[in-house]
Amino acid sequence: MKSLSSRWGVSLLAVVCLVACFPAHAAEIQLTANLRYVEFGHERQVLDIHAPVGAQSLPVVFWIHGGGWQAGDKTEVQRKPQAFVDRGYVFVSTNYRLLPHVDMGTLVRDVALSLHWVHDHIADYGGDPQRVLVMGHSAGAQLAALICTDDRYLKAEGLSLEFIKGCLPVDGDTYDLPAMIMATEVRRRVHNLPQAKYGHREKFGNDPEKHIDFSAVTHVAPDKGIPPFLILHVGEHPDTSAQAQRLGAVLKEAQIPVRVFGARDTTHSRINENLGAPDDPATQALDEFLSQCRSPSMK
Repeated sequence: MKSLSSRWGVSLLAVVCLVACFPAHAAEIQLTANLRYVEFGHERQVLDIHAPVGAQSLPVVFWIHGGGWQAGDKTEVQRKPQAFVDRGYVFVSTNYRLLPHVDMGTLVRDVALSLHWVHDHIADYGGDPQRVLVMGHSAGAQLAALICTDDRYLKAEGLSLEFIKGCLPVDGDTYDLPAMIMATEVRRRVHNLPQAKYGHREKFGNDPEKHIDFSAVTHVAPDKGIPPFLILHVGEHPDTSAQAQRLGAVLKEAQIPVRVFGARDTTHSRINENLGAPDDPATQALDEFLSQCRSPSMK
């Protein structure tokens, strides 16, 4: 498979120039908060838009928060809104309903509903609906990877994967859910640990067929319009490293451009919190990916 750079025709010099041309001073942000993506919907069916003042037809980052599918909020974005606005993006952060109040399928459909709203309305806030990148951390990484590979969720909204130009899951551990459940069970037996009352097996429906269906690796195939991937993970974490490599291998086999980057000397929380920070290795990998996505072939 061709590398990301050769696939997009982007030279290292172009990458360096693009990164160097990001603004030296923070751009002014216009925040529009708590927009309902479902009219008269649940209180969590809302999103925030962070846009550069005067934005017009800018690419969009769609962010999905983590929290084990049971917690978390769209406002927990650390430095990311400013970092992406400075790079010339509109940044969208979405909420979704949570376990155990809804099942996993409903939760994923909320993400699809939110993406549908963004596709239909983001031009009113300075974004380009045909240039959307989907990102998420932890549970949000699983949701990002699934929504970008299992096209049934967007098809149910009358959309295809075509408008998604990149997927950037950050330190997820459930791209291959059966493998993760098996690893957890082996570790539990080896260390004589108690059975989790509400672990991955239960969260995803306690049904082997559902575990397969909610795994992004199940749905990877050529010619579906699956976008290029940058999979970020903590290099020293055995579970997220194994899952990142597993998803990367399946994407590569399907001839979908992918880079797997393991960040060293970090943690599950810090890899997320530090995205956008100067001299952060994961951010440098992110900037290279963004530069490639902003090449003419993305448009």
